[in-house]
Amino acid sequence: MFEKIFYEKDAFSNPRTQYVLNKFKGIPHVEISKIEDIFGRVKKPYLQKRTNLNLFIGEKKGQLVKETPNAYGLSGDPHYYFIHSYNCIYECDYCYLQGYFHSPDLVFFINHEEIIEEMRQIIKKNGSHKTSWFHAGEYSDSLALSHITGELPLYFDFFRDLKSAKLELRTKSANIKELKSLRPSKNIIVSFSLSPKEQIKDHDLKTPPLETRLKAMETLDKLGHPIALHLDPIIFCDDFKSQYEEMLESLFKYISPERIEYISLGVVRFTKDVYNQMKKNYPSSKVHQSELIKSFDGKVRYMRPMRLWMLQTIKNICLLYGVKEEKLYLCMEE
Repeated sequence: MFEKIFYEKDAFSNPRTQYVLNKFKGIPHVEISKIEDIFGRVKKPYLQKRTNLNLFIGEKKGQLVKETPNAYGLSGDPHYYFIHSYNCIYECDYCYLQGYFHSPDLVFFINHEEIIEEMRQIIKKNGSHKTSWFHAGEYSDSLALSHITGELPLYFDFFRDLKSAKLELRTKSANIKELKSLRPSKNIIVSFSLSPKEQIKDHDLKTPPLETRLKAMETLDKLGHPIALHLDPIIFCDDFKSQYEEMLESLFKYISPERIEYISLGVVRFTKDVYNQMKKNYPSSKVHQSELIKSFDGKVRYMRPMRLWMLQTIKNICLLYGVKEEKLYLCMEE
């Protein structure tokens, strides 16, 4: 998987660092002072992740838990994301990470106790009258490499007894090995990003097929883990309505609408820099087949009437299958 593994000298004795290094004994291990000395120092093309991928292990400095943008999650509660890793093994052609870091190399942060302590302080500050939401998966997939990083039991132990906080694990992965060994908790939600099977083939490169993700959802649901969905990003194509009808019909054969905690709906969107990078990396992507414009928040999107029509179309399909309207929300929209 990796050409080299770089680890911070001060992190070498940490059991998590040792665990990862032992997983990859045959790969060169290189001691460094700080991740920032090498990672992203010289710009590395995003598509080099296909042939030349390195791993960095160390401690995250600075702010570890940050407030999310508006319309990131269910309204009414404060939402935060925490930074436990950089970059992803998958290669979705619309991914904003291709224009965010100067390198596609992976970074594992191992100071999870410090992350949890920041969460504890936020929960204390917000008080018991608010539900503080914490989201994993902002800069990486929260499950794809969880069998290597090994941090999930620590977060389950912290959140399991909290009444005024929730944890969301966002993923496109079907890697549920670690979750199958953990006792479910009502306030720890596994949320799967789904697209129709045709769009997964076109855009979600290297990710598990739709049916594989649906089977993983079904397994977790039967074990008692709360499940949520992100139908995001929605990308237009001539038969997008029938594609989503087919996908949702398949979905509800694996898990009933009543069992789903919530569903977010979001249309594909880019910052200007990410969009320019995406055009360079994937010039033949079907994303470019429809007109995109600079939108209300400076992001590049479909025109507003088209976005709202697409969102309403899929919302109506969800309602027809019995999803309660209060379980649906629009992600990153006005």
